[in-house]
Amino acid sequence: MSTHREKLSILSEMIAFAKLDGAIKAPEYNFLSDVAKNLGVDKNAFSDLFDSKTEHIIPKSEAERILQFHRLVLLMNVDQVQTEREIAQLKKFGLDMGLRPTAIDQVLSVMHKYPDKVVPPQVLINIFKSHYN
Repeated sequence: MSTHREKLSILSEMIAFAKLDGAIKAPEYNFLSDVAKNLGVDKNAFSDLFDSKTEHIIPKSEAERILQFHRLVLLMNVDQVQTEREIAQLKKFGLDMGLRPTAIDQVLSVMHKYPDKVVPPQVLINIFKSHYN
């Protein structure tokens, strides 16, 4: 499991992503808060991330990087609006984490086939598996 610093990095990256369109909307904030709870990050540490940056740490394992990419896809779609800027940044995050560009593109393509653009975890995993075999 991730260290506390890694968890803060995950959340910091997600907060920066949510701020791309200028303001964090209520559904985005609620999603971020739920992720913080699931990661075991307390409310004070979570709140502090909105005002300060933390060290960026790329998740070590492939599974953790795919999970973080999935979180970012969910975050992008939680407000039902995807901008070109968000899509470009999401691709950049994926590439920076070492994920295959073709897998990233496929996820962004198939998300439109699912209600609320929520790609089921197993579908996402299968996409990445197929691009690594």
